Amino acid sequence: MIDAQELVADGLKRHLNPFPQLEVVGHAYSGEGLLPKLAKLQVDLLLMDVSLPKMDGIDTMRMLHSASPGLRVLAYSALSEIEYVNSMLIEGACGYLVKGGPAEEVVLAVDTVMQGGCYVSQVARANIERGYKHTGKRVDGEYIGLTSREREIIRLIALERTNTEIAAALFIGEETVKTHRKNLMLKLNVRSAAGLVKYAVDRCWV
Repeated sequence: MIDAQELVADGLKRHLNPFPQLEVVGHAYSGEGLLPKLAKLQVDLLLMDVSLPKMDGIDTMRMLHSASPGLRVLAYSALSEIEYVNSMLIEGACGYLVKGGPAEEVVLAVDTVMQGGCYVSQVARANIERGYKHTGKRVDGEYIGLTSREREIIRLIALERTNTEIAAALFIGEETVKTHRKNLMLKLNVRSAAGLVKYAVDRCWV
């Protein structure tokens, strides 16, 4: 389990005590502290919060996908907006469980993932089907649903820059810009550049 709040981790352990098929074998407080613990433990599945200090859950998921590609990861978060759900799934998470539900849902989600399926909580599924909605800022001022590079690209798209102009401004290849555009549309469930522009305008990025 990886969660910055010890009280949350302890509460989850207590909720899972009645289910002998599940055992919490370790707890990391951050993405940076995760890999050393994984090397010492026999882990079948990792429950991971999205809102983590320094390296957020999305960046941690990306790191895990490269370092431990066979590890099953179930996102476990209070955040249910489409940016977070789609970002975690795109980066390789096997499911997305929203905090606050009954212990039985955690067991169901873990069983589903361990059997090779994907579990997404009902509220998260509803947000995906509805499309994105306004996401509030974190205390540190960051939107953790998207990377800083993705936010830069959306802002430049909203300013009507072409792929060539964006590539030149950010010192990256034009194909990289196109890949970012494609990924952003997947994450935000929009079908055109107009949807990306609306997203940026909604957040006063332009």
